[in-house]
Amino acid sequence: MDLGLKGKVALVTGGGQGVGRRICIELAAEGACVYVNDLFGERAEGVAEEIRSMGGEAYAAAADITDPEQVKRMVDAAAARSGAVDILVNNAGIIPERREKGGLTPYFTETTPNDWKKIIDLNVYGMMHCCSAVLPGMQKKKGGKIISIMSEAGRLGEARMAAYSGAKAAMLGFSKALAREHGRDRINVNVIALGAVSHEGIKSGPLSTAATPETDERLAKMLGVYPIARGLGRLCRPDDISGMVAFLASDRAAYITGQSIGISGGFAMI
Repeated sequence: MDLGLKGKVALVTGGGQGVGRRICIELAAEGACVYVNDLFGERAEGVAEEIRSMGGEAYAAAADITDPEQVKRMVDAAAARSGAVDILVNNAGIIPERREKGGLTPYFTETTPNDWKKIIDLNVYGMMHCCSAVLPGMQKKKGGKIISIMSEAGRLGEARMAAYSGAKAAMLGFSKALAREHGRDRINVNVIALGAVSHEGIKSGPLSTAATPETDERLAKMLGVYPIARGLGRLCRPDDISGMVAFLASDRAAYITGQSIGISGGFAMI
C-alpha cells in the first residue's frame, strides 16, 4: 500500500533503537525524509546510516529534548535542509528505575521529587517542546501529523508506576487538546498506547529478543495478561507498532484525530 509519504519530512524522537528505530525505518521505506533524534549522536547516526544503506533519506538529529533550545535548533536545522516538519513522532520516553531487590519499581511513597522530575521532563516536557517547535511550520503549511507513543499505564494506571502513569496520562490529555485546537489547521494529533515491548535494545530478561516462554519464567507469566500474546507466544515487537504510525502519518488517516489506539495485545480494551 502506497501511503503517500514521499517527500514528507518526519522527525522521530528516541529513534536510535527499539521502537523508535523501527518507526524511522518504516517511514523512510514509505518515502519520507527521516530525522532520527536521539540523545546519543552515535545511535542516531547509526540508524540514519542504516536507512541510507537501504536507499532511503535520513539524517541524525542528536538533541536532548528536555532542553527547548536544543529542540528549536534541531527543528530549525531540519527545516533549513529539508523543509518544515510534516510528521512528528514523540517516541522518546523513560520508565521508572527498578530497585535492585527483586527488580521491582518502587511504590510512589518510596520515590523522590527527583525521581518524578526525570520521568516528567522527558515524557511530558520533551513531547511539549517538540510539539511547540513543529506546530508553527505545520500551521503555515496547513497540515501535519503528530503521533505520540504513550503507555497503557496512562490509560489504566499501574501500581508502582504512579509518576509514570501520570506522565503518560498527561500525554493523552495534551494530545486531545491539541487535536481540538489544530483541527482547523488540518493537523492530526493521535496517541498510540503500548504495553510491554520486546526489542533489540533490551539485552536480558523477559523483554529481550532472545527470551522465550520456555526459557524465561517471567515472560511465560507476562503472556497471560495479553490475550493475543497467549496465542502468538510472544510479546509486542517494534514492527507491530511502526505500521500503525505510518498509517496515522498518512492521508489515509485524514479523518482520525484525538484518538488513543492501543497496540498492547488486548491488555486494555477501551
